[in-house]
Amino acid sequence: MRLGVLLEPEGENRVAIVPNSITKLSKAGFEVIVEFSAGAGSNYSDEQYVSKGAKLGHRDEAIAADILVTIHMPDVSELNSGQIIACVADPFRHPDRVQQCMDNGITLLSMDMIPRRLSRAQSMDVNSSQDNLAGYKAVLMGADHISKAIPMMTTSAGTVKPAKFVIMGSGVAGLQAIATAKRLGAIVYASDVRKSAAEQIESVGGRFIEVEGMDDFEDESGYAKPLTPEFIQKVNDTVCEVAKDADVIVTTARIFGRPAPITVPKDAVSSFKDGAVIVDMNADVGGNCELTRPGEVVVEHGVTIVGIENLPGTIASTASMLYSNNLTNFVSSLIQDGELVLSMDDDVLVGAPESSDFHVPGMGGVLVCSGGQIHEKQSRLAEVVN
Repeated sequence: MRLGVLLEPEGENRVAIVPNSITKLSKAGFEVIVEFSAGAGSNYSDEQYVSKGAKLGHRDEAIAADILVTIHMPDVSELNSGQIIACVADPFRHPDRVQQCMDNGITLLSMDMIPRRLSRAQSMDVNSSQDNLAGYKAVLMGADHISKAIPMMTTSAGTVKPAKFVIMGSGVAGLQAIATAKRLGAIVYASDVRKSAAEQIESVGGRFIEVEGMDDFEDESGYAKPLTPEFIQKVNDTVCEVAKDADVIVTTARIFGRPAPITVPKDAVSSFKDGAVIVDMNADVGGNCELTRPGEVVVEHGVTIVGIENLPGTIASTASMLYSNNLTNFVSSLIQDGELVLSMDDDVLVGAPESSDFHVPGMGGVLVCSGGQIHEKQSRLAEVVN
């Protein structure tokens, strides 16, 4: 079974498989073919891949493998019927990609569809590993853009008060952001629509911002549910009031398969103090701040708004290592008696039983379409595609 590792598109420094994963993949039965310079952006040399047992090849050689592992989905026109691609396909936002795979007989395994509540899937969860790094880097970017020190300092010239951070949303990324800001010495306030998040926020050093009338807006998969416009407004008003004197505001709110909710409206930005920094972690899906410009750093009303996309890609070496571990664990689990088997009984692939859906209602797991057919459990996606 040949496994191809491709050079990612321009602007993406991560690589799907790092050299240290080659040994495990080889033991699982894969012959690994790596496109020349695939790991260069993450500081993994071709020589390192070869030393671990991989073969190097041009793109046409790597992309001809039986299974391709990537971060971004390659152009389906480059693929052949019967091939398997494991990547982050974001199928709900890009149903056209799914349709192309169906039309060309490609089996698509979308790693962002891992059912994260399954204990067996946690070592394969690319969302958590990359979100964790994004939360860490968001705080560092915020710290880099403010004009004051973060920790409290007592000096002969006077006392420096600690910086105030507000983290909006406390999932994997938010909790890491809270912990990182706390380690830097900031006073950290954090919010979430899930009331159950209060204990988690406090466990990493944050102070929970409670909104009157808050319930536990969490679905069975652990993601935040869509909220009513009235409650969204109430949350925005409450949290933005706390953020008025904050030095750094990090927004993390993301709803699976939907545009990012607006948590910082433009009128709130004008109420923030001069010199404040907003780091919008969801610029790639529209942004949580109404004034965010994807891919840019702008100043509005004296507030710096950081809309850098692909935060994990800014720490590519570590992000690649974690993604590679996730992907290696996943594809290795598919090997049975030396053959790659896509079992319809595998709840990582097709989702949990209908009575206890671990992911998006009506949606299965990683297997989006197989050989040109959507699996029967992928009913919600089938509606989107058709």
